[in-house]
Amino acid sequence: MRSARLCRTRRASAVTLVSAMTLTALAACGTSSSSDDGGTSQPTGSSDASAPLDPKAKVTITIDCMPPAAKAAELEEWKEDVAEFNKTYPNVTIEGRSTPGQCLEPPRFTAMLKAKSQPDVFYTYFTDLPQVLSEDGAEDISAYVNDKTVPLLRDIDPNVLGSLKQDGKLYGLPTSNYTMGLLVNRKLFEDAGLDPDAPPRTWEEVRAAAKRIAGLGEGVSGFGEYSAGNTGGWHFTAQLYSVGGDVVDASGKKAAFNSDLGRRVAENLRAMRWEDDSMGKTQLLKWGDLQKQIATDRLGMFLAAPDDIAYMVQQLGAKYENFGMGPIPGGRNTLAGGNGYMIKKGSSPDKIKAAIAWLNFKNLTVGKGQFDWARTKADKLPVGIPQPNFWLNESKAKDDAGRVEHATMPVANFKAFMDSPVPGKAEPPKAQEIYKILDNVMSGILTDKDADVDKLLSTAETQVNQVLANQ
Repeated sequence: MRSARLCRTRRASAVTLVSAMTLTALAACGTSSSSDDGGTSQPTGSSDASAPLDPKAKVTITIDCMPPAAKAAELEEWKEDVAEFNKTYPNVTIEGRSTPGQCLEPPRFTAMLKAKSQPDVFYTYFTDLPQVLSEDGAEDISAYVNDKTVPLLRDIDPNVLGSLKQDGKLYGLPTSNYTMGLLVNRKLFEDAGLDPDAPPRTWEEVRAAAKRIAGLGEGVSGFGEYSAGNTGGWHFTAQLYSVGGDVVDASGKKAAFNSDLGRRVAENLRAMRWEDDSMGKTQLLKWGDLQKQIATDRLGMFLAAPDDIAYMVQQLGAKYENFGMGPIPGGRNTLAGGNGYMIKKGSSPDKIKAAIAWLNFKNLTVGKGQFDWARTKADKLPVGIPQPNFWLNESKAKDDAGRVEHATMPVANFKAFMDSPVPGKAEPPKAQEIYKILDNVMSGILTDKDADVDKLLSTAETQVNQVLANQ
């Protein structure tokens, strides 16, 4: 749900207007484009796909998800980055497209792909790759991406890059990634006599801690879960992964959650809800509801990605110091996701090279663009959240040091999460359709004391098998 926040299951936005804004930094250098191919002039320089863009090349590229005017600091950073980029590529015109509200909405995205109206460089979630390829929407950029065009390529987590590959071919470059962990309210942990620096590591420990927190009374819940808007199925998947289970088998053609591990997840939730009364009486919750509860000291913990913390501070008025994070309980696997950019099918070689040059500068360079933590802090934006962090080797050490040096929050609160990384596991095929079905399992457990867990899982299994059969 979001670039990071909604990479998981997209939130709908009421606003779908898209405006175009041309940004160039060095007007004196001039920019030009031809009128017959959407802004690309005659190819300039080497025809070798593996060679970087010729600095003299004249090309215009349209790019999705420029920050809207409402995000003034982020928009100013975008403009600064365009200006800096144009110092190297003075004849590349960046046309940013801004969508107020949620950048990527399912109906708009699907319609855009079918109409072939996507920008030259368009934003996607990792789970969008099959849909994009089914519409023949993205270029295979494998030949264009190497350690000359993306100098830190070898320091990018191969699992993250793998999310943008199919059949060995690369179709995009990442912007952010996330893995899920256990987000805790430090105040409630302390009030209940629990150590917020040592969040629960097993689901048995979660259950025990939730009972103690709920025992504080005054409407406080110990543990929260989603069960509506596809988010329940998303979190059921995360819990199942955490204990070593699978939602879909290795073939990708058969449901795998109607198992002993699936029943363990379901029965633990049923026990916390009805035996312990530690999950609160208000259910059918979706994304945003648990964030409001924990931000107002009414919820002790829930599964989340780290960027939820920034959302709660920036949008809900919470304080960074009130939150902590540990690895996902169970620790076998954690649901992983993220987002990136793809390049429109049919783009000229110069457009592809210009797009890769921009994405490398903006999103894939330690200390620059989105990883310029000194600038981020100066602009009063959050620094210190553990993710996105897809770096390895020296790049990881350098980026981590920058986050700590310029942190705007107590990074020690996330030490348990950072020190105990859990292997990431990708979302299942047909994720959103499967999550919608699994919502029924979660809502059944959490709203009906006498729910038949076996029947809920069996019914969902039949329905998911039908979805998978129609791939």
